[in-house]
Amino acid sequence: MTKISAIIPTLNEEIHIEAAIKSVDFADEIIVIDSFSTDKTLELAEKHNVKIIKRKFDDFSSQKNFAISKAKHPWIYVLDADERVTPEVQKEILEAVKSPKGCVGFYVRRRYFFVGKPVNYCGFQRDKVVRLFLKEHCAYVGLVHEKIVTKGELGFLRHKINHYGFRNYNHYIDKIHYYSSLKAKELYSKGRKVNYFHLFIKPFYRFILHYIIRLGFLDGTGGFILSKAFAYSVYVRYVKLWLLNQGKK
Repeated sequence: MTKISAIIPTLNEEIHIEAAIKSVDFADEIIVIDSFSTDKTLELAEKHNVKIIKRKFDDFSSQKNFAISKAKHPWIYVLDADERVTPEVQKEILEAVKSPKGCVGFYVRRRYFFVGKPVNYCGFQRDKVVRLFLKEHCAYVGLVHEKIVTKGELGFLRHKINHYGFRNYNHYIDKIHYYSSLKAKELYSKGRKVNYFHLFIKPFYRFILHYIIRLGFLDGTGGFILSKAFAYSVYVRYVKLWLLNQGKK
């Protein structure tokens, strides 16, 4: 019951894929589930001892749940391609699966980097995600910013993995537009409407939340830029939802 299947979802991740694979080489099985990349992601992945599954992307939860269903082993570790498992976390993972102490999954904290520099605040100091879990007790739900639903207790790993999600500002803006489109579609499916509160107050509050309340100002210029980007992501999400609702009419 201690064997681990590591799952890496990919789409055009040639920059990250080899380093991601190497950071989970402690796993007994590594699955790369790819959404038909058009760069060298798969060519680079094939150099390593991994199982490659190609599947058309519909939403994040479905993609990950499908990969989990193909995994051989009871313990699953899900790694985004822009994340790295550090040696300290690797040791904790191996100890956790040997002695889970009644837990069916474990939260992992992340250390964020923006254009190569660590981001210590902006709310990232509180970031945690379930990455290690028993597949029979857990499943993903949600179209975007998906979450794990569990049937049992969750524990915590003490050390942090590294997350290189923001290569540069343009890359982050591209991610904002991608995720905001998915979130807008999710809200549209629930029949949500848009008003001035969503377009003016919520973006402003999001900036205050990350820059002031969550201490983004302590990250200097990077904290200001990221806090503004968070506000922009909220604004874009509701603009896209408004456009979807106009199309419905």
